[in-house]
Amino acid sequence: MALAGGIGGARFLRGLRLAAPDAEITVIGNTGDDISLFGLRVCPDLDTVMYTLGGGINEEQGWGRADETFTVKEELAAYGVGPGWFTLGDRDFATHIVRTQMLAAGYPLSAVTEALCDRWKPGVRLIPMTDDQVETHVVIDDPDKGRRAVHFQEWWVRLRASVPAQSIVPVGADDAKPAPGVLDAIRDADVVLFPPSNPVVSIGTILSVPGIRDAVAARTVVGVSPIIGGAPVRGMADACLTAIGVETSAAAVAAHYGPDLLNGWLVDEADAGVEVPGIAVRSRPLLMTDERAAAAIAEAALDLARELDKDAA
Repeated sequence: MALAGGIGGARFLRGLRLAAPDAEITVIGNTGDDISLFGLRVCPDLDTVMYTLGGGINEEQGWGRADETFTVKEELAAYGVGPGWFTLGDRDFATHIVRTQMLAAGYPLSAVTEALCDRWKPGVRLIPMTDDQVETHVVIDDPDKGRRAVHFQEWWVRLRASVPAQSIVPVGADDAKPAPGVLDAIRDADVVLFPPSNPVVSIGTILSVPGIRDAVAARTVVGVSPIIGGAPVRGMADACLTAIGVETSAAAVAAHYGPDLLNGWLVDEADAGVEVPGIAVRSRPLLMTDERAAAAIAEAALDLARELDKDAA
């Protein structure tokens, strides 16, 4: 099983599915990035996993739908209705409409996600980390408005993380409960994998839901570094790490997770020689240039898990 955020997690999972075609793969998806826009509930990470594994993703940008059009966005702009900084395409709007209608009818997010996946058939069991509302907020010093909290999406998409985060808070996480099936899936897993997802606002947010971290720590856990040679593979994870006082390096991220949680850690060849006390570190190429490259990374993670299980026996 795996914990996953958006683009990096989804592409790794596509490789994992290729590397372990006969395995039953459960994915616990991050919902801290979820946001309500235009009266609709948008779940960016869940949708990115669903679209990527279901064959509907825009491959070039890694998010949103392939062959997308933007008529609704253009009409909203003509009415002066925003926010204009968050792009939703026409095909994508349909997903959010269905989700919002089902939520309004009383279905929990886990059931809604299962229904949406019935259309996409991602080849994995995708479960949101919680059915409760959790939203990641970022405290910033706004040049015009002073210190204030903004939704993570505003900081990430509109501001491009250009304004330093004073703190990053998963609002609602402390009172949330794992979605049905989450803890059972973790307990039944042969191995728990951390894809190269953001360690603060993706993996970290999932682990912040009470009960999940303890359940994960009881399993064999192997992670893939999202940092290569001191820089994020994609996105602005360095801005998130800085906010929590963690250096942007493969070693520092592993140490942040800690040996009480993480058993094995894959780093890129650029970081060969990295050592983290209490954690088995292996190096190999980590750039997911295509599906086969992603599959090779997933296979290496599984091999390390088998090695650790053998050593523990």
